Amino acid sequence: MEKEYDHNKIEKKVQKYWEKHKTFNVKKNYKKKKYYCLSMLPYPSGNLHMGHIRNYTISDIIARYHRMLDMNVLHPIGWDSFGLPAEEAAIKNNIDPLKWTYKNIKEMKKQLKLMGFSYDWSREITTCDPKFYMWEQYIFTKLYKKKIAYKKMSPVNWCNYDKTVLANEQVIKGKCWRCNNKVKTKNMEQWFIKTKKYAKKLYKNIKYLKKWPKKVKEMQKKWIGYSKKIKFYVQVKNDKKIPVYTTRLDTLYGSTFVLLSYKNKFIKKKSKKNLEIKKIVKKCKKNAQKNIKKSYKTNLYALNPINKKLIPIWITNYFIKNKKKTIISSPAHNKKEWKFAIKNNIKIIYVVKNYKYNKKTLLKKIPFTKKGIIFNCEKHINGLNSKKAEYIIKKKLEKITKVSIKKKFKLKDWNVSRQRYWGTPIPIATLKNGKKIPVPKKKLPIKILDKINYKKTNKIKINNNIAVLENDTFDTFMESSWYYIRYTSPKYKINMVDPISASYWLPVDFYVGGIEHATMHLIYFRLYCKILKDLKIIKFNEPVINLLCQGMVLSEAFYTFKNKKKIWVAKKEIKIKKNHKGKITNIKSKIYKNKINYYGMVKMSKSKNNGVEPTKIIKKYGADSLRFFIMSAAPVEKSLIWKEEGISGARKFIKKIWNISNKILKKNNLKRKINLNMLQGEEKKILYDIYKTIKDISKNMKEKKFFNVSISKIIIITKKIENFYNKNIYENKTILIKEFILIILKLLNPFIPHTIFYIFKKFNILNKINGKCWPKINKKFFKKKYCNIVIQINGKKRYVIKIKKNSTKEKIMLLIKNKKVIQKYIIEKKIKKIIFIKNKIVNIVI
Repeated sequence: MEKEYDHNKIEKKVQKYWEKHKTFNVKKNYKKKKYYCLSMLPYPSGNLHMGHIRNYTISDIIARYHRMLDMNVLHPIGWDSFGLPAEEAAIKNNIDPLKWTYKNIKEMKKQLKLMGFSYDWSREITTCDPKFYMWEQYIFTKLYKKKIAYKKMSPVNWCNYDKTVLANEQVIKGKCWRCNNKVKTKNMEQWFIKTKKYAKKLYKNIKYLKKWPKKVKEMQKKWIGYSKKIKFYVQVKNDKKIPVYTTRLDTLYGSTFVLLSYKNKFIKKKSKKNLEIKKIVKKCKKNAQKNIKKSYKTNLYALNPINKKLIPIWITNYFIKNKKKTIISSPAHNKKEWKFAIKNNIKIIYVVKNYKYNKKTLLKKIPFTKKGIIFNCEKHINGLNSKKAEYIIKKKLEKITKVSIKKKFKLKDWNVSRQRYWGTPIPIATLKNGKKIPVPKKKLPIKILDKINYKKTNKIKINNNIAVLENDTFDTFMESSWYYIRYTSPKYKINMVDPISASYWLPVDFYVGGIEHATMHLIYFRLYCKILKDLKIIKFNEPVINLLCQGMVLSEAFYTFKNKKKIWVAKKEIKIKKNHKGKITNIKSKIYKNKINYYGMVKMSKSKNNGVEPTKIIKKYGADSLRFFIMSAAPVEKSLIWKEEGISGARKFIKKIWNISNKILKKNNLKRKINLNMLQGEEKKILYDIYKTIKDISKNMKEKKFFNVSISKIIIITKKIENFYNKNIYENKTILIKEFILIILKLLNPFIPHTIFYIFKKFNILNKINGKCWPKINKKFFKKKYCNIVIQINGKKRYVIKIKKNSTKEKIMLLIKNKKVIQKYIIEKKIKKIIFIKNKIVNIVI
């Protein structure tokens, strides 16, 4: 093996070998357990960024680890190739978006291959390929026939900058998720998918996503927004009964006000007769027009039916979304109503407390919104939990007034129409008589028009009738909702997926991507799975078993001003001076005369000009060094701070591994073996440390995904082996150290695959990192030699002794008789009998 570590030479040779031998191409193999490992497919923008590299390195490590467990691993890649950037680039540069897209794919594919990711390239898909999107069109025609897809005039979210409609999930704080421009409401005829039909399943099935991040599940629950509204009637003093709503019957004793919109029917009628109410309505209306939020206490009171207390009625111009509804409020147990009560100086009464609450603990002056224990009410319900109290209160209410419960979800139907050219054409046509008909399967795919002309009329002949095709295209989230299914049979021509391949590979075992997709892509991803199951195309309930959301890659950003415009300055264009504490004291630039400002650590992006070109880093340090650094620098769920010196450190370690392998593996005949279980002394201690490292890393790979911790453990054990080798360079010890080093190399294989593959190939031991080759441990090393024995006197625990396992009753008695803790109970007393349970209890009966 070469003396010097040349990453460029090594990685090129290894990548050529993998490509030539199609190392990572897979087929169905029922003799092996399958493992489907996937990362969210990239948009072909032209260049990979470090966020991509981090994402794909995580999935590659997982894929390589499972191959070493002798599993049949599917690890595919594709391109989410429709969307606005390609269309805008085409308009700006007067080029075909298809050419722009495929040019970018070619460039990004080169970069992915430079990293040596273990993809099955034979399964590569591109969403703008008609062979792919025809199946999306076909499914939509089926949804239309089943009335799950429909078109209607509707107020929609309109982005004036991107000139397209946005789904509710694509509007963030009133702005477009892509361009950050303010979104307007506009009435348009649009295509929808009945997402609401699946809201209950989407919500309830979250409990089955046991290996999804808690944060993602909570975000999805909040977005789907399940709520239970209870409607009943309250008597207005000296007037009629009015309907009121609450979500929590267990808090009803704590109700301190009733809240109505100034547009409520009861208030409108009352304002005609009641002068004070009339004035309040006028004020509310006037303030609403000026966008001033105001609420007013009225001279009206309602009777709380549960405790017969009079509570004031308030009128508001902002608090209630549904103008018809009336809220009966218990502000102590609702965040929004709490704020309203504090603002308007309304009484707050607690009636539910924490399960851990006791008399010494005072309630914090904040709303308690969880379910708990009832107090401060009537004797017959005080001390009950919320569930039991709700049942009793409901029964009591039903004797007084009519009670009805309405279960509702916040999730709205998915608007899938986009007024853009570069997307999947919607496969519905309109006849002369105005009737809409789906395009038959034999006429699919409906391809994109040759030129960018959104308003052009495109006609089609269906059953000897001329029909006009839809101009709208699908939201690009449609493609990313089912692409993972197509990977299992990308060339299948009969349907969206080959049912045999689908039943073998699906669902996805491991999926990695950013948490920013929690309430967009991942909602649609799950929705489409349920739709396809209903259509009997797939058989599983959820698309992914294990989800990991990686953190961002952060880098320093700098800016200056030119003609009053903020300009982001690249780090390579400036010189930075720091003090002994690492604080920036001065920034200079040869290009810009104005002052250069430090912005801080932010997400790497083109817009902030703080990105790093992966190709340059790979050429300088190597793909393995880059992989090793980005996995060791931070936990995968946390943000990673980019430091080039960290890659330099990673390369030094890999070089050390190279040198150790060179020294040891070529010294002796590799066929000679040593019985590791016969080791003693220092050798046995190092073997224990190695086994402990294997055990911890295996757990990290399988469950926790603490790759940074795994790498740290590998570095520590490598140092121990290196020190041991330096003290024991004679023959027999070198054979032993060889065995140790081979284990370390196997542990490193998922992280630095090029280097490890090259070493194993050079020493003609490739079989040791192919197939079932993940290092095993001898479980005897971890068997506990000691146990705790509970010492009882007349059945009461008095002492605990730590002693070797399987110790006899006589030996234990000899040890404990002299203990003062035991002596005081047995001195001058007759022991009647001793009850002995091996490795557990000694009970002395006196």
